[in-house]
Amino acid sequence: MRRGSRVGRGPGLRALWGPGIILALFATLTPLSSTAEATEPLPLTQYFDNTAISDDALPGTADFDGSGASLSAQDLTAAGWTRGRALTVQGARLTWPCRDPGEPDNVRAAGQPVRVRGEGDALAFLLTATGGSEVSGAGTVSYADGTESSYRLTAPDWRTGPLGAKAVALPHVNTPNGQLAEKARLYVVTVPIARGHEVESVRLPYAVDLHVFALSVRPDTAAWTGSWAAPTSTYATVGPWTDRTLRLVVHTSAGGPRVRVRFDNTFASAPVRIGSATVAVQSAGATASGTPLPLTFGGAAGVELPAGAQAFSDPLDFAVPADTNLLVSFHLPGTVTAAPLHRLAQQRSYVSEPGDHTADGSPTPYTSTLTTWPLLTGVDVGDGPGSVVVLGDSITDGERSTLDTNRRWPDVLADRLRAQSAVPQYGVLNQGIAANRILTDRYPGDGVSTDSGGVSALHRLDRDVLAQTSARTAIVFQGVNDLRTGASAGDVIAGLEELAARVRARGLRVLVATIGPCGGEARCTSVVDGQRAAVNTWIREEAVPDGDSDTGFDGIVDFDAALRDPAQPTQLRPAYDSGDHLHPGDAGLAALAGAVPLEALGP
Repeated sequence: MRRGSRVGRGPGLRALWGPGIILALFATLTPLSSTAEATEPLPLTQYFDNTAISDDALPGTADFDGSGASLSAQDLTAAGWTRGRALTVQGARLTWPCRDPGEPDNVRAAGQPVRVRGEGDALAFLLTATGGSEVSGAGTVSYADGTESSYRLTAPDWRTGPLGAKAVALPHVNTPNGQLAEKARLYVVTVPIARGHEVESVRLPYAVDLHVFALSVRPDTAAWTGSWAAPTSTYATVGPWTDRTLRLVVHTSAGGPRVRVRFDNTFASAPVRIGSATVAVQSAGATASGTPLPLTFGGAAGVELPAGAQAFSDPLDFAVPADTNLLVSFHLPGTVTAAPLHRLAQQRSYVSEPGDHTADGSPTPYTSTLTTWPLLTGVDVGDGPGSVVVLGDSITDGERSTLDTNRRWPDVLADRLRAQSAVPQYGVLNQGIAANRILTDRYPGDGVSTDSGGVSALHRLDRDVLAQTSARTAIVFQGVNDLRTGASAGDVIAGLEELAARVRARGLRVLVATIGPCGGEARCTSVVDGQRAAVNTWIREEAVPDGDSDTGFDGIVDFDAALRDPAQPTQLRPAYDSGDHLHPGDAGLAALAGAVPLEALGP
């Protein structure tokens, strides 16, 4: 396939997406240099040379950016980011500095060798930048076997960086002249490391406006397979729920002998408390098959999720069947008026009358329904071959599929995988968000909103693909919403290339799907269809490079060919059209799943 000319390219990547687009180098091992051995690595806290946090009453005790501005200690406490607290973000456990306001609490990156121990799939940094724009620099990772690898770290600015990619945003900035009602951002950025090699130390980049608060090795998840997942699409008004139990219905793709679940407080500004949680196989509706089994979190019955953080339950010996509905129930003892959620569940779940009803197998307490998935973002099963992650929009999300029947095309793909033995029977994780785009945020990434279109694929890739449990292959099926709202073919192609580069840098396979026809839908004009055709031509002819390459996609899935009407190729086949000329119905979604070449998913 050709690599060369490009279709009407738009502006460069930085101009398209602004700060916060993070590229990482491959973790290529080289012998450890004598320079790297010259200085004995120290814990990060021993390098702290900058003070970022001030008490609101004493703003002059900190100077984060050189102009006297700083983070509010009170805002951090309100978000649950208290001194010395361990936070889990993107699967990495990071400890917020155990320092009082006015004490040094971060290090300006200047090539310091930092003692870090562990083995995993990525190195995670809790950081941000000062100076008004993103800051980038190269560093190295040293391993116990005497090898090293390089990485490139990019930190968005703490006052101008993208809210869609942040870990947490605080509502104020402290200054010597008073407090500003302006968002202060903190980020978690991960970079690849050599798998199977124990990290011994990390040399920070030389980039003094890049501030590091914490770093750690993110552990590998090889002992787990992702069976179900749903991305956070917004932070929305709910309930309000006070002393209520939510019983969410989710459908497994892979089965296994153990289970754990993941809750995420994405996009939040305050902590949320889960008092207790259980898991059970669904019998029907809110009725459990047998007594629901309790989940624990670090041995405790419940857990508090700080703003922007997540929690995994402890492993539970529980035989999870494949292709089965589970009931994940959790009690919210406080009052919850807004929550991170996935809007388009296409599945009825349940809300109880007041009280902790997590252990109740009866449907009696569950007197109302909801069709969203709040807080719950993942279900993993023990062992297994790993997972395929699908990054998509409403077609992947199951818009127009039949409610409560699990006929989204990733569900049908999971059915195909279970019915064969030529390739591993991977779990399939559906990371589709209705109305989502590659290039621009629909949901702004912070605050309560009625827009549930999510942040852009570029801003959510790290969280929704790279951090997913045991991800082995990603399928990218997006772009039609960008084209329907004015993006050019060149812009979409540039976005797809960026996604491919970032996925490939982590050692995952990545496939790209052609964009299906939508002729007859109001926004799918002839101009849009021309841009769609240009993107598809690039996918078919240039997206996969000839020979060995560390750029581009590993393969393509021709969804356009699977869906189009042979008599009118700009439109869906009538049998596949749900009626709006954009979204396939159940038959069309099954055709998409059938078009995926299973051998392309990897061995």
